[in-house]
Amino acid sequence: MNINLIEKLSENRILPIIRSTDPQDVIDTAKALIDGGLDIMEINVETPKIFNAIRALSKDAIICAGGIITSIQAQAAIDSGAKIISSPIFQQNLLKISKDKKLPFIAGTSTANEAYNAWKSRIPVVKIYPITAMGGVQYIENLLRPMPFLNVVPQGNVKLEEVKDYIKAGALAVGIGRQLTSADSYSEITKRAQMLLEQVK
Repeated sequence: MNINLIEKLSENRILPIIRSTDPQDVIDTAKALIDGGLDIMEINVETPKIFNAIRALSKDAIICAGGIITSIQAQAAIDSGAKIISSPIFQQNLLKISKDKKLPFIAGTSTANEAYNAWKSRIPVVKIYPITAMGGVQYIENLLRPMPFLNVVPQGNVKLEEVKDYIKAGALAVGIGRQLTSADSYSEITKRAQMLLEQVK
């Protein structure tokens, strides 16, 4: 399945990020997000066991394998059914794999220079990370003023109440982790997902 990443992210506006070393917790969290209406998500590959969770979920949602740094990890993610690979860095090896396999790669960038270079390498979507440390919403506004053609997904300690402001500032979508996916119950995660979607629609 070839996905149009830009279209999908501009439709959902939220890219949930799941981080856990427990494959069952990853599956249950992902199902809670799907119940809340979010069918595209990033699953951070904290341990090789997480590839099993990606495999189990790949039929129900568009899974982006996150935290990918090496070609070996990227290949394992693709073999497990991930449709997108995401990295905290911008790495030529990963770019090559994504082009060979015809599957989107979200590169991690921090500065204007890095974001522009990733765009020039034909990476459709760039992650701006860690956004809170870089200056939050204001930073996205400043970055996009001279480069409105960038498709950016700010990520890193984003709070639920900030999501709307990032979208207003021009972000394609917002990557949101523990504020969305760490809760006392899976039903709470579903509720948060529904609330976020209402806010950004």
